[in-house]
Amino acid sequence: MAAMSYVVLARKYRPRNFSEMVGQEHVVQALSNALTSQRLHHAYLFTGTRGVGKTSVSRILAKSLNCLGANGTGGITAEPCGVCQACTDIDAGRFIDYTELDAASNRGVDEVQSLLEQAVYKPVQGRFKVFMIDEVHMLTNTAFNAMLKTLEEPPEYLKFVLATTDPQKVPVTVLSRCLQFNLRPMAPETILEHLVGVLRNEGVAADAPALRLLARAARGSMRDALSLVDQAIAFGAGKLEEATVRQMLGSVDRSHVFRLIAALAQGDGRSVVQTCEALRLNGLSAASTLEEMATVLQRMAVLQAVPSAADESDPEATELARLAQQMPADETQLLYSLCLHGRGELGLAPDEYAALTMVLLRLLAFKPGSYGSSSASSTEIQEKKSLTSAPESAPVPRAAPAVAVAALEITVATPALITVPVVAPEQHREANVAVPAATAPVLPAAQVLSMPVREQGEPSARTQPRAASDAAEAAPLPNLVLTEEGDFWHATVQSLVAQELITAMVRELALQSQLVARDTDQWLLRVERDTLNQPTTRERLQTALQGVGYPVRLAVEVGRVSDSPAKRNAAAARAALQAAEEIVQNDPFVQSMVRDFGAKIVPGSIKSVS
Repeated sequence: MAAMSYVVLARKYRPRNFSEMVGQEHVVQALSNALTSQRLHHAYLFTGTRGVGKTSVSRILAKSLNCLGANGTGGITAEPCGVCQACTDIDAGRFIDYTELDAASNRGVDEVQSLLEQAVYKPVQGRFKVFMIDEVHMLTNTAFNAMLKTLEEPPEYLKFVLATTDPQKVPVTVLSRCLQFNLRPMAPETILEHLVGVLRNEGVAADAPALRLLARAARGSMRDALSLVDQAIAFGAGKLEEATVRQMLGSVDRSHVFRLIAALAQGDGRSVVQTCEALRLNGLSAASTLEEMATVLQRMAVLQAVPSAADESDPEATELARLAQQMPADETQLLYSLCLHGRGELGLAPDEYAALTMVLLRLLAFKPGSYGSSSASSTEIQEKKSLTSAPESAPVPRAAPAVAVAALEITVATPALITVPVVAPEQHREANVAVPAATAPVLPAAQVLSMPVREQGEPSARTQPRAASDAAEAAPLPNLVLTEEGDFWHATVQSLVAQELITAMVRELALQSQLVARDTDQWLLRVERDTLNQPTTRERLQTALQGVGYPVRLAVEVGRVSDSPAKRNAAAARAALQAAEEIVQNDPFVQSMVRDFGAKIVPGSIKSVS
């Protein structure tokens, strides 16, 4: 009896039309509208991480262009029938007018020229020839140059579809000739919903927690998720249970994670060490522990900032809410950062579990507000006293936020300088200031804190640092000429930045540019550096402007810029710093410290506090 061939889930459930595409609605909508109105571009570029549907959407596009309909009289459509000869042949990979080239293994100029030689011949079966080049960024520079002319002006019957996981390696000369679509990594919730439907069709029993683990482990890739499901079905003998899936993935039980976070919130170092040892004994991954902790801490931070965001259907919601109340928001943020950066330290230590313990104990060593607080224990105070040989001074409550903050250097009887933080112009008796030992009152040991002393000789006139105001005056003023268009452009760019609609090079283009002129449908920008004037950067800024209600095309010229958002921001920051310097230097308390104790303002220590 012949063995039955099994089709893996990732291939069996590959989307065959746009309605089956999951998590890429923005791409589906754009392509569907273009096909319906027959506004077809000659070259498409699909970008995105592995397993998000780049090859699938290119095949669907090829079917849409060549579909003949169930009755053989159909035309270009956004809903290919899937039953005509063109659709079935493309699905089977034998359609003569649809050519897929894997650039990872065919990256030379000879392979590309061989493909382009077919462009002179009209389609044999279909309406269009479609050349699909996967992982196009792997092509050599010579191969890219060979295809530029054909890519820019192909015959009317030829369409190019390019796909890549690394668009930054694709030359801008190619990017400017293509219509670019970015396929996004899918959210775990989207993957989970799709996996539920797949397993229902397959008749496989699955626990919801097990599917959540698989959805998170896929990291945004639907293909990876389906491959993991295949593996989990084999591992669990036809069933998907949380315990077996967790064992397969090497994931840490969330109960260990909750126990660690609760111990850190309570400052219980013993429980942290014991739990880390339990992870070692059970063979659970240290890296997975930090990853799971980061996930839980992120959800805790959201609950602390937006309590109404709690998902009551989540079985972990109660535990998350309890931990969010136990741990202060600043400690949550600090521990989240420690978990993210701690993963890089695991490989540096000879024992990853010892490294995990050190990463977690670091929170207890650097708890926010643990130093200088009024509730510090006598042991902590004695440890702080041992760090310095300076005369002891009494701690005073910290002052409220003020307009300006600075630091003074006070010369005492010995050749040493004591750095004193100064807050102005709030009431000086509430500032955290230490006075020289000659005038300090004697206090009981339990109430004494020491100020670290930096040994330093009296600077000579030649090496004396300049005051902060002198340094500020030495800095060049921005060459700024205010304009009406500049007012509008500055407000628009600040809004885009605040909403995080523009980042990286797109944000730099907006900040460094000057709005020279505005028409109803076109704006002219000017930049000083030609490196900012890139087609993709300009198009992304144009898209962001369209998203906030400005459907315009951007033109960019290179020239002298006299009014840009960056220049305005620099001028505002300089004005704020100068105002802060005046506040500190004119403050009566600062003047008395300079006059009576020879204090000096530490250069660069004056900061404007909003």
